[in-house]
Amino acid sequence: MTIQINTLFDENVISARVADLADSIAEAKPENLLVVAILKGSFIFAADLVRAMHRSGLTPEMEFMHLSSYGAGTESAKEIRILRDVESDVNGRDIILVDDILESGRTLSFAKERMLKRGAKSVQIVALLDKPERRKVAISADYVGFACPDKFVVGYGMDMGHAWRQLPFIGYVVPGEETGTDGENEGD
Repeated sequence: MTIQINTLFDENVISARVADLADSIAEAKPENLLVVAILKGSFIFAADLVRAMHRSGLTPEMEFMHLSSYGAGTESAKEIRILRDVESDVNGRDIILVDDILESGRTLSFAKERMLKRGAKSVQIVALLDKPERRKVAISADYVGFACPDKFVVGYGMDMGHAWRQLPFIGYVVPGEETGTDGENEGD
């Protein structure tokens, strides 16, 4: 199977944008900050973001939440399953949810509501990529890395069939019979 991947955002562009996002978050002066990475696709972005936050003067704690809305297919389902939950007490804390891509909004809406119900002081969303044309619920990110064209993207943590996460750039899969994609990612 031959797969063609074209670069959408290269390493230097991503690195500069992550630093800008960290600076913007630091300017908001969050208190008792807990960064929650939504697994799996956000792990590289979240790691780079918290390192950039440190350089911006923040000292966040970090947690992970693994949610699933896909099951065996590529279309987002309405039911969200918790595969791994946040273990830290979120009561009274500023929370930043970090995700690779904001598409339907179901997963991030679920995670945000869960944190608020547990008593979080505030919950903000940082999405590396935003595809507003795919939104199914009314939610938006407080911080967005890049507007994303309606393409199937891989790299920088995002995958296609558990492959291509390791790419240091964000690319898109050129559509064709050999890819078997329908234009939606694993993420939200």
